[in-house]
Amino acid sequence: MVQSRRVALVTGSTSGIGLAIAHKFASMGHDVALNGIESDADVAGIVQELNGLGDGRVVYFGADLADQAASEALADTVIAKFGRIDLLVNNAGIQKVAPIEEFPTGDWNRIVAVSLDSAFHAIRSALPGMVERGWGRIINIASAHGLRASPFKSAYVATKHAVVGLTRTVALEAAEKGVTVNAICPGYVWTPLVAAQVKDQARVHGLSEEEVVRKVMLAPQPTRQFVQPEEIAELAAYLCSDWARSITGSTISIDGGWTAK
Repeated sequence: MVQSRRVALVTGSTSGIGLAIAHKFASMGHDVALNGIESDADVAGIVQELNGLGDGRVVYFGADLADQAASEALADTVIAKFGRIDLLVNNAGIQKVAPIEEFPTGDWNRIVAVSLDSAFHAIRSALPGMVERGWGRIINIASAHGLRASPFKSAYVATKHAVVGLTRTVALEAAEKGVTVNAICPGYVWTPLVAAQVKDQARVHGLSEEEVVRKVMLAPQPTRQFVQPEEIAELAAYLCSDWARSITGSTISIDGGWTAK
C-alpha cells in the first residue's frame, strides 16, 4: 500500500543501507532528508539523482553525528525545513575491530555517539510531532550483533544491543499513539562499512582478506551470501506503511539465517 507523501529523515544515508532506503523512499514520492558528513558538493550528484525519482523533495543535511551539538540539532533542523518528520530511520553507524584491551577510548566514544546517542537525539526530537499527529514510523537499523556477540567488536556489539533496548522501550511508550518503533537487524551487508572491516579483520585474525570474507564474515550466515542493501530498503518501506501498524517493538532479522542457529 503506497501512502500519501511523508517526510523521511534517514541518518547516514549517503552510501550503503541508508542510501538504499533513501532511494526507496524518494522513488515512493516522499520528501527525504539525507544525512552524512560529506560536503554539499560531494553529495550533489546523489541529491540530483534522488530528486529525479519521484515527486518529493530530497535535501541534504550535513552533520557529524559524533558531535553532540550537531546530533541534537539534526532532527530539529529537518523539522524546520520540512515542517515535520513522519518516517525516521536511524541508520548512521561506524565500526572498529580490535581486542578490548587495545580498543582506543576515542573510538569507543565515537561509536557510541554515532550508533546510539544519535538515535536517542533524533527520536527525542521527532516523536512529539508524530504523537501529536497520531501517526509515525521509527526504524532503528541495529544488527545481528544486536542479538549476538562476536569477538573484537565490543563497542559495536554493545551499542547495537543498546539500540535494540531503546527500540523496545520507545515502542512501549508510543504503543497507543499511532507510532511504531522497530529495529531491523541485518547480517553482513556488502556496504562501504563492511568493506572497510576486511583489512582490520585480516589483521586481527591473521588471515588473508579473502579468508576473512569466507571464514569470518560469511561463516555465521547459513546462506553464505551478503545481504543486499535493497533488501533492507524494501523491508523498511513495508514497516513504514499502514499495513505494518501492528508491528512494533520488534527486532526483525534479515541475516541469511544467522540468528536461527
